[in-house]
Amino acid sequence: MTEPQGPAAAQSATLTFTVGDGDTALAVGSGELAVLGTPRLLAWCEAATVAAVKPHLDPETTTVGFKVDLDHLAPTPVGATVTAMATVAAVDGRRIRFSVEAHDPAGAIASGTVTRVVVGRDSFARRAADRC
Repeated sequence: MTEPQGPAAAQSATLTFTVGDGDTALAVGSGELAVLGTPRLLAWCEAATVAAVKPHLDPETTTVGFKVDLDHLAPTPVGATVTAMATVAAVDGRRIRFSVEAHDPAGAIASGTVTRVVVGRDSFARRAADRC
């Protein structure tokens, strides 16, 4: 069995989603319209970042969100298909910076960067539990 080599520049993933009623700004509380909500769009972009590096991480580790800079460029209606793409732009120790973008059938709907940090699954869960 080959050991994971770790995250590296150019690793990428593309995920596809269909906008449902529960994905709208109205449903997630980020607005009053029944169009794709920014929080859901961000979650889909982050899901692509996770998918881009998961095969390259030790099974005892994962990544957690650290910083986000996302421009939501255009509205997307319920029923539309959204493609979210993430590419590793840089790796600095445990920090991984991704370039992200998303498209619907009419074109680009988001672009930006997401930074995630590699953490040990168990130690991170313990740290979180200790905060309560």
